[in-house]
Amino acid sequence: MILTMKIISIEKKSILKFMIIVTFVFSVFKVSTSFGMQHYYNVDFSTGLVTASQLNVRSGPGTQYKVIATVNKNEYIRVFAGVGDWYIVQVEGDFVGAVSKKYVKAIYPNSSGSSSSSGSNSNSGGSSSSNTGSNQTSTMNADEKEVFELINKQRTNNGLSALQVDSEVQRVARIKAEDMVANNYFSHTSPTYGSPFDMLSSFKVSYRTAGENIAGNSSNSGAVTAWMNSSGHKANILNSNFKYTGIGVVSSNKYGKIYVQMFIGK
Repeated sequence: MILTMKIISIEKKSILKFMIIVTFVFSVFKVSTSFGMQHYYNVDFSTGLVTASQLNVRSGPGTQYKVIATVNKNEYIRVFAGVGDWYIVQVEGDFVGAVSKKYVKAIYPNSSGSSSSSGSNSNSGGSSSSNTGSNQTSTMNADEKEVFELINKQRTNNGLSALQVDSEVQRVARIKAEDMVANNYFSHTSPTYGSPFDMLSSFKVSYRTAGENIAGNSSNSGAVTAWMNSSGHKANILNSNFKYTGIGVVSSNKYGKIYVQMFIGK
């Protein structure tokens, strides 16, 4: 059995706090131009693909700054802005730093909502608020329904209310799972849609807080058990702020099945 999984979760207030920090850093860059530093500039994409075999993430825009993390070839990173020949980025592990732009290929998300999804829900632009409820399990396949029931059993066993299926979140989770298989990657950051939060926003899903668990496993119960044995994944599943979910389960030659569970709170 092949098993692998990742977790991501963030609240909008955290995004705001982070952007305030980034804005402060950028302001320092800007007011310091008299000392020979270049000020930042906006970029027209948010996801980059690493083209170097290994790329150093530094604490500032230059080789004189210390290395705080490394990313490997064909990994995806979040790009916030440019400073001279460098990008300000966020990478796995929530490291924020600078990388040389010559080793990053811009990836432009498809924001039109089109994909090869086989999901039955065709409402691509509606708000999630009118598409929620337990009866929305009709949009799930058999694997997704089983995972949904297993997840809710874990919640009710821990004194929490059961999650409800949001049809738009369900659609996005399915598309994300299919995208992972079609483009042969295992990451929260899609080369097609960007981060889970970018993806939810591009599909017009409103949320106050959101999270995502992903896994590769050969069985539905195995995927849920693995999530529950991981403190981070378990925290998403048992997060009382999350009320709605969508689950995508797609066959994978590499893992057996790819699992994507998205959570939102309003």
